[in-house]
Amino acid sequence: MNDTPTPQLMQLMQSMGLAAKTASSQMARAPSAVKNKALIALAGLLRQNAAALDAANAKDLARATASGLAGPMLDRLKLKPKDIDTVAVGCEQLAAMPDVIGEIIGMKQQPSGIRVGQMRVPIGVFGMIYESRPNVTIEAASLAIKSGNACILRGGSEAIESNKALAALVQQALLDAGLPADAVQLVPTTDREAVGLLITMPLYVDVIIPRGGKGLIERVSRDAKVPVIKHLDGNCHVYVDDPCDMAMAVTVADNAKTQKYSPCNASEGLLVARSVAAEFLPKIGAIYAAKGVEMRCDAEAQAILAAVPGATVKSATEQDWYEEYLAPIISIKVVAGVDEAIAHINQYSSHHTDAIITRDHMHAQRFLREVDSASVMVNASTRFADGFEFGLGAEIGISTDKFHARGPVGIEGLTSLKYVVLGQGEVRA
Repeated sequence: MNDTPTPQLMQLMQSMGLAAKTASSQMARAPSAVKNKALIALAGLLRQNAAALDAANAKDLARATASGLAGPMLDRLKLKPKDIDTVAVGCEQLAAMPDVIGEIIGMKQQPSGIRVGQMRVPIGVFGMIYESRPNVTIEAASLAIKSGNACILRGGSEAIESNKALAALVQQALLDAGLPADAVQLVPTTDREAVGLLITMPLYVDVIIPRGGKGLIERVSRDAKVPVIKHLDGNCHVYVDDPCDMAMAVTVADNAKTQKYSPCNASEGLLVARSVAAEFLPKIGAIYAAKGVEMRCDAEAQAILAAVPGATVKSATEQDWYEEYLAPIISIKVVAGVDEAIAHINQYSSHHTDAIITRDHMHAQRFLREVDSASVMVNASTRFADGFEFGLGAEIGISTDKFHARGPVGIEGLTSLKYVVLGQGEVRA
């Protein structure tokens, strides 16, 4: 990063930070009904302005296509009618959820007579830095509103027109509900130095959440002067166990990889128990071949899959076990059983989301306990690792950190706990 941003940019970011800090105090004390009113209003505005949003998105897509943006990133940039409806439903789902702000948990009477518990409170101001996916603007904004926080959003330059159009609707919804428009601000410039300033403003920003490619997240993690909630990769796995429901295993392994290639919760690795490999691999191999998925395999898997008509089968390198492809490519390995599967996942995965397909309850329990990932699943596609699918209303991102928040980060991930003490005049002896 350049250490000498322009005075104008410095002034812009400072003023945005101050405005966000001021707005955060108003958001923290906003009644639940008022926050919910803003969310419902935002859902309505999104649906009413679908045509305008499509026009703004078309400008971004045209510019990105002309500049040669890579396929997965271009796919993430698209704001389809289904995407708009999904984030609108997310706003409504959030509005219908209980308000956790002010909730007191664990209240216990102490021998001294005082009662001690913890109250859930907003974090304050979070900064969100993200690439492509303009729907993140609404996910971040809606979660900020529900959790009583303010936020400063810095989307990718490739999505600037879409993000401006979406942020304008958010601010309109806030004002309609009687809340400060500055509670959700979008950095209006594509100047890359804005990121460097945003992540080094501890006076105004309480936490940074980067959501994008590994390079962005590594840079933010390295240079930030405020705490960071992050995940670097989405190297997710499906392990097909013995015993398993073969039809289920084929269906889940197919969906986890091919339902959509670009998300971070798409499966990039497939592990298969040796005793079911001869039956399972030709079935899933035929599906992958039909869909144009390249299979990078260990020697055992390659020997079986080489006989599948039309299959593109290659030898896996050591790097393939670590790889997040975000493309129609998958690594495939035959393992002895659940022990080797768990060991492989814990060594090579990014600790994002991993799934086991099994009929063995004990194997399932071991997988749940021993796989060191933010989301661990039994007999379900990794594609469910998502705040909306988990019933969080929306997500700010998926954290593979172990402190503060882990997995899809929803309302509670944007809050903190403070101790509260209730007494009746007690003094310490």
